[in-house]
Amino acid sequence: MVEFAYPWAFVLIILPIIVYFYSSEYKEQKASIQVPYFQRVLNVTGKAPSEGAVLLKRRLIQRILLVIGWVALVTAVAKPEWVGEPIEQKKSAREIMVALDLSNSMSEEDFVDDEGNKVNRLVAAKQVLTDFAEQRKHDRLGLILFADEPYLQAPFTEDIRTWSALLNAVELGYAGYQTAFGDAIGLSIAIFEQEQSKQRVLILLTDGSDTHSKMPPIKAAEIAAKHDIKIYTIAMGDPSSKGIYKMDIATVEKVAKITGGESFQALNKTELLKAYDTIDSIEEQQYETLSFRPRDSIHHWAFAVYFSANLLLVLMLLLGRLGKKGLNKLSLEQGLNDAEQESLDGK
Repeated sequence: MVEFAYPWAFVLIILPIIVYFYSSEYKEQKASIQVPYFQRVLNVTGKAPSEGAVLLKRRLIQRILLVIGWVALVTAVAKPEWVGEPIEQKKSAREIMVALDLSNSMSEEDFVDDEGNKVNRLVAAKQVLTDFAEQRKHDRLGLILFADEPYLQAPFTEDIRTWSALLNAVELGYAGYQTAFGDAIGLSIAIFEQEQSKQRVLILLTDGSDTHSKMPPIKAAEIAAKHDIKIYTIAMGDPSSKGIYKMDIATVEKVAKITGGESFQALNKTELLKAYDTIDSIEEQQYETLSFRPRDSIHHWAFAVYFSANLLLVLMLLLGRLGKKGLNKLSLEQGLNDAEQESLDGK
């Protein structure tokens, strides 16, 4: 169907009518030609001299072409558009923020890769997160890195390839060597609020106790719950570890419980994969339906009609003027010949 982007432009249709009824006729003075045998020409042609204005009148076809041209021009100004059938697209309403621990304890090599080689916890986390991201075809993913301080590595995006590239570029020591996952929760709250997300999920990967947060993790979790953010925590490493690598499993589990999420312990890569699969099955994906109708401008066709009508008018004027000149010249020559013949007969 056809719709107009500027339908108010059709008010201009009445402009020629206003001009026609309320404007005076165009007047123009022209020089005349004096001939010594004017009276003879009048006698031959049978016309009497007179004074007055000549009113040019258009033919019917010319009037029709003028109307068509003006209507086409106004239509082009109104910008007609061909509106296609509605197209619906489903877009995931789920936004998943991943908060990854970069503290010194992530350097422990207690995970095994697909080839059977021992790798540290960060390498294992990056491998599993890359696989996890490839399965999120419709979700928007974000990435927060934290150690001494949290910072946003990747804002929410549907570009999974870029997200994975930013993840794999991460190295230990980028954000310090301690653990501040309470502040990481606080940063995620601010980002979710800024994005006005509807389905908010935070996956928090850490392998140690909080040692450097300005905001305690429990307090941060309570604020997150008020903002409808569900936190899933994944404790990486051996929970029986001591010293600087000691894990605070109780706090990690309480953070998840406060927000309505769940807590997982990943002692190896297999369990880490299971944690992600479980999260995906628990969090039902919601979709937003976006509908739009494609629009293609067709105003150029109206311009084509306008130019065609004007071109025909110009051609008609040129042909009419050329024909009139030829006819006048022929009549004048015939009159002069008759006058000369009459003069000779008189002699």
